[in-house]
Amino acid sequence: MNNLLKACIFDLDGVLVDTAVYHYMAWKRLALKLGFDFTQEQNEGLKGISRMQSLEILLAEGGLVFDEAAKLKLADKKNRWYCEYIEKMTADEILPGAASLLKELKSKGIKTALGSASKNAETILRNTNLLSQFDVIVDGNNITKAKPDPQVFLLAAGQLKVKPEECVVFEDARAGIAAAVKAGMHSVGIGNPAWLNQADIVVPALKDISIDTLNNLFHTKGTSYETVY
Repeated sequence: MNNLLKACIFDLDGVLVDTAVYHYMAWKRLALKLGFDFTQEQNEGLKGISRMQSLEILLAEGGLVFDEAAKLKLADKKNRWYCEYIEKMTADEILPGAASLLKELKSKGIKTALGSASKNAETILRNTNLLSQFDVIVDGNNITKAKPDPQVFLLAAGQLKVKPEECVVFEDARAGIAAAVKAGMHSVGIGNPAWLNQADIVVPALKDISIDTLNNLFHTKGTSYETVY
């Protein structure tokens, strides 16, 4: 590929900050309120998808059926609990390597965007002092289709004025990696390589990635790129 790295698009939960734990706490609290338990393993299936899709999965786990009005109330209750948790977040909760990578990208003129299903993204970025590190924010308030649909990443690329093939997406969710692939973008999985096997490369955390490694992706697309561990 002749294209060079022009932009990096980051998911939020589990990539930049550990808000995934607060989502899990809120979903588990809702499940217990409804009379059943909800495990961390079950919660893996909620990563990277919308709130209402997550609720549908949760209710299916509990064997429960509600009408649309009741589901909206349940989703709102979960979100209120989640918002209570994230209001107390600080910069101490930025995941290892995230802040330094964002600063390095900015210093080298590489554009940055957030591409997240979260409707609370700006609150989280503001509370953790990361808001100023992004040129563009596309979140759950801007999109109509959830991952694995590529809409969120394509919107981000459009606002950054770069081509999809000039972008690298950072994701910790299988649905997010699938969305990056559908968008025609390069991808870095953050977490378990078995779960994120569609990604071009998988690392444990952002601290384990370098700009040189990202640039190398543009010369290795279509090959079997080795997991970095």
